[in-house]
Amino acid sequence: MRRVRLHLDLPPAAVHAGVGVHGLTAAEDVFRLPDLWQLHLYDYEAELIVGGTSHAIRPGRVSLIPPDTEARFRYRGPSEHRYAHFKLRGEGTARAVPVMRDPGPAGPALAEALRRAVAAAPATPARAAAEVWTVLWRLTELPPEPGGAGRHPAVSAALAHIEANLPRALAVPEVAAAVGLSHNHLTRLFRAATGTTVVAHIRRRRLERARHLLRESTLSIPAIAAAVGLPDLQAFNKACRRELGASPRAVRAARHRNPDRQGVPGESAN
Repeated sequence: MRRVRLHLDLPPAAVHAGVGVHGLTAAEDVFRLPDLWQLHLYDYEAELIVGGTSHAIRPGRVSLIPPDTEARFRYRGPSEHRYAHFKLRGEGTARAVPVMRDPGPAGPALAEALRRAVAAAPATPARAAAEVWTVLWRLTELPPEPGGAGRHPAVSAALAHIEANLPRALAVPEVAAAVGLSHNHLTRLFRAATGTTVVAHIRRRRLERARHLLRESTLSIPAIAAAVGLPDLQAFNKACRRELGASPRAVRAARHRNPDRQGVPGESAN
């Protein structure tokens, strides 16, 4: 086993977190947790075998072991790590994460979050769960390791840049420059990673945000248009009809006709 799939739309339930010391009386441990995930951050060198696959443990590396999965640890002496045992509720988009990762520059932040989870667990398990959730999300956002599969870090940076700048005028050359790529290089990488173009993604995200504001806020339609980067009302109206299938007023009116509806199918949480 080299990768696991996480569902993170709902927070985990942190059952236990602490500091484990192993290798004191035996050079090998073999065990499984039938109902719980295991998150480990290591301070030692050893070997972890999960699902028949061997993973090198090094200081600073992080591992994720799914429930009811045998974990075989082979130690080289006294071995200390921080850990969290938690449950996931299995809802939302599945995100693939390596069983073992070197988080690189993100390591100190992950270590601090897990330290806070360990400190919070006895008295405030909800706080511990929030810290574990943070660690899990950050693991999904790490760039792929050399030779590994995953989204190119420039595409992740482009997506983040777009989200932060939706109210502004956005052009592909500007996004490409922000992530250090040429227009053509970003276009190729973006389509390969997302299946769509940069322009289409920007348009979709603007209209998803507009739909949310139309249905959930009392902002005026001109204010909403400006807030999503489409201040020209005629262009905003056309974009709503094309992407949402209705005019801005009709989208807003649909909410009033269904006051108990809590969301829109397919709408992003951002």
